[in-house]
Amino acid sequence: MNKEYYNKVYIPDIVKWGKITMLLGIITCFGPALVISVVYGCMPPVSAIIAGTIAQISVSGAFYIVEPISYFPILGIPGTYLTFLSGNTSNMRVPCSSVAQEAAGVEMGSDKGSVVSTIGIAVSIIVNIVILTIGAIAGNAIIGMMPEGFKQALNFLLPALYGAVFGQFAITRPKLGVVAVVIAFAMNWLMKNGFLSFFPGTPSYVVILVAVFGSIFAGKIIYKKELED
Repeated sequence: MNKEYYNKVYIPDIVKWGKITMLLGIITCFGPALVISVVYGCMPPVSAIIAGTIAQISVSGAFYIVEPISYFPILGIPGTYLTFLSGNTSNMRVPCSSVAQEAAGVEMGSDKGSVVSTIGIAVSIIVNIVILTIGAIAGNAIIGMMPEGFKQALNFLLPALYGAVFGQFAITRPKLGVVAVVIAFAMNWLMKNGFLSFFPGTPSYVVILVAVFGSIFAGKIIYKKELED
């Protein structure tokens, strides 16, 4: 792999077009709301906008900090642009990226890993679009023909996927995996028993931030000790 081409041509082009496509994505997302409010005059009161914004931030605001930091080493620069533009980050793009790199035998975070990650994510987006198109056209009819037990089992699909991704990384770092589980369960216990109720809004964002950055900090300590040993 030509490292000079990767750093001086490939990545600068990726960043250039990544910024352009992300800006276009933002415009596209806000476009319908702007048309409805400006052209048709259907504007909700400011108080409702503020209340909705605060409610949404309390639920998912932590992901704006956590996801770019925690997923970047797996996705790479090109994969990060693709992922955050297409969505389905944790349930599709990250697993596809990690599996593609593992199958190709490349190191995550390396230049080769970044290229393989991009290919894996790009393929997942194409497959995703095809499946979503089929689902949008015939999804209800297909699901309606499924046995009731099978439909109920679909509720466990996302937790199973998260568990599989966690297991994939925990196998290589079992100590860190144990620490991450302990931190996550401890923070969930604190939230469910009201110890985090003094935080504004729904304190689930506190659980996410502590679990993610606590695991990162623990991983740094464990890795440092392994180097010393």
